[in-house]
Amino acid sequence: MPASVDAVAPLVGRILVAYESLPAKGDPTELHLVYNQSAPAVAYQPVILQLLPLDAAWRARQAAVAWPTSGLPELLVADATTLAAFIREYLFVSLFRACAESLASENASRLAAMQRADKNIDGLLEELNGNFHRLRQDEIDEELFDVVAGYEALRTDEGRPG
Repeated sequence: MPASVDAVAPLVGRILVAYESLPAKGDPTELHLVYNQSAPAVAYQPVILQLLPLDAAWRARQAAVAWPTSGLPELLVADATTLAAFIREYLFVSLFRACAESLASENASRLAAMQRADKNIDGLLEELNGNFHRLRQDEIDEELFDVVAGYEALRTDEGRPG
């Protein structure tokens, strides 16, 4: 997990290089992505996403999305290298988004923990201040009682015949 946003792109690049260096076999390699995503009720929730192979349901959903402009994109060279480049970009964006969401959910968890700790500190501080004021008032009361008792003792001593 990257420690900052600046470290996300280099990490994703290393993951892609490691994935591309895997030995190619006849069957397409499955690539699953597991990451944490922010959730409203809890700090985060785990997400499991299959990136490769591109399943038929995903392709159908993508094909159903209307193109945003009237001009459709054109490929000068429609071969396997173009498809591989598109798949690499798809993987890069998916991995980048997952790393960013994981980082955001981790930071949200840390922030929530710090806010709970701050609230606990405030409560403890109020309790300790209350204890301090109560103990200080007890000391003041005790000193006043001693002064009053001493005054009463002197006053009764002065009233006695000597």
